[in-house]
Amino acid sequence: MHAFACPLLKALRQITAEERSFALRKSGWSVAWITLSDKGYAGEREDQSGPLLGEMLAAHLPLAHSQGFLLPDDTSMLRSLLVELALGQGYDIVCTTGGTGVAPRDISPQTTASVLDYTLPGIAQAMMAASLTKTPNAVVSRAIAGVIGKSLVINFPGSRKAVKENMEAIVGALHHTLEKLHGDPSDCGA
Repeated sequence: MHAFACPLLKALRQITAEERSFALRKSGWSVAWITLSDKGYAGEREDQSGPLLGEMLAAHLPLAHSQGFLLPDDTSMLRSLLVELALGQGYDIVCTTGGTGVAPRDISPQTTASVLDYTLPGIAQAMMAASLTKTPNAVVSRAIAGVIGKSLVINFPGSRKAVKENMEAIVGALHHTLEKLHGDPSDCGA
């Protein structure tokens, strides 16, 4: 679902301010995912992890809009897109996939950290705990999560299998997190 500005070219009748009021309303959350892959960006590999993020979030949260992006492993491009999606476009959730390991081109965590207002270490800890039950190699993941403005930002590994396992570990807490992030005043656990 997309929203576009539609300028009114000709009114059929004069409308005064007293007669009508208009308000912007959104139903559901907005989700963006960014896949970081040099090969994917070059067209040498199909992105399967990013769309899976969108599918899994849509299965667990009411979504108004979701959109994916594909970037090379480039710090400045990722930093710019994270800030634009969070602060410029106001996405509720921005996920990255890929680039969380220790390879020289793995730049997701440090780039994300450079633009976060604050971190949410419990999300990364839950993802790590779930991953460690599957593979000892999970210890090299540097994935982080946090907030930019009112956007929840989460790094996921690049493999489809790891995305699924990590998302399953945290998806139950996402609705509550988003509600609180957007100012829900109710007591937690109420």
